[in-house]
Amino acid sequence: MRIYEARDYADMSRKAANIISAQVIMKPNCVLGLATGSTPLGVYCQLIEWYQKGDLDFSEVHSVNLDEYCGLSPDNPQSYRYYMNEHFFRHINIHPEYTFLPDGGNPDPVKECRRYDKLISDLGGVDLQLLGLGLNGHIGFNEPGSAFEKETYQVSLTESTIRANSRFFDREEDVPRFAYTMGIKSIMQAKKILLIANGEAKAQILKDIITGPITPQVPASVLQLHNDVTIVADQAALALLAHS
Repeated sequence: MRIYEARDYADMSRKAANIISAQVIMKPNCVLGLATGSTPLGVYCQLIEWYQKGDLDFSEVHSVNLDEYCGLSPDNPQSYRYYMNEHFFRHINIHPEYTFLPDGGNPDPVKECRRYDKLISDLGGVDLQLLGLGLNGHIGFNEPGSAFEKETYQVSLTESTIRANSRFFDREEDVPRFAYTMGIKSIMQAKKILLIANGEAKAQILKDIITGPITPQVPASVLQLHNDVTIVADQAALALLAHS
């Protein structure tokens, strides 16, 4: 596990974007595993800037996203497909048909999860998986207590995650209660993993996943078992590690 300290959010975003851009340059037809939420926004902005300068070419890249809400159409502003289109895909030259997310509109969870697992397998697996970090240690929508052996599955969101995500909705009751997510096993099958974290609110959980026991109660702690994990975090998020 490699840990890189960044000065602040902007520096974290640049350092993480550097790692992703190196992957794209080294393997132009790579498969990128992508994440949503507020933390990756700076990474996507930096990658867009480098693409617009002519430094990056995404024309052969395929992408698979970690998760999608159940019951939201792709054109719903709160769907993760909409997020990815608005914040990344439409600003670069990735082919829309090369970008994949779980289909939140599929009412058959068994069929949809099998489809998504097969899709990832048919692509040859994920070369580099980008992850954010929840305050309770969740990655994707794998909440505390999630079994490590799961691949893509339908998850019932916890009240804490619903509250955290409610800032993106008009009302908390509008937040979907279910989502499709790549499971821990799916995430761990990525060849490389890049986790990003910023802010003092992430300091305790970041320390826990790096130095604490490996337990389903802290889902991201399983990353200790992966042979190629890079963590990029700012000084505030790494503060407790510096004094441990």
